[in-house]
Amino acid sequence: MPKVEIYTTPTCPYCHAAKALLDEKGVPYEEISVLEPELRAAMVQRAHGRRTVPQIFVGATHIGGYDDMAALDRRGKLDPLLGQEA
Repeated sequence: MPKVEIYTTPTCPYCHAAKALLDEKGVPYEEISVLEPELRAAMVQRAHGRRTVPQIFVGATHIGGYDDMAALDRRGKLDPLLGQEA
């Protein structure tokens, strides 16, 4: 199973939704809070300039935000990316 990383802030409803979707699938993830400026800068660089949270990475693949991840899930493409059976 590839490593899942999610950049978040504590009050972001989309961050909570993204974590809930991953929890529902039983997928462990590393949460990185971007309240510190250097962590936010690292996220923006990794996410090709995207500044909003959440930003989700599966292995080296940048998924995008919650809406992007939910769209992948609706199309049946998230589980294979996560290394799970559909």
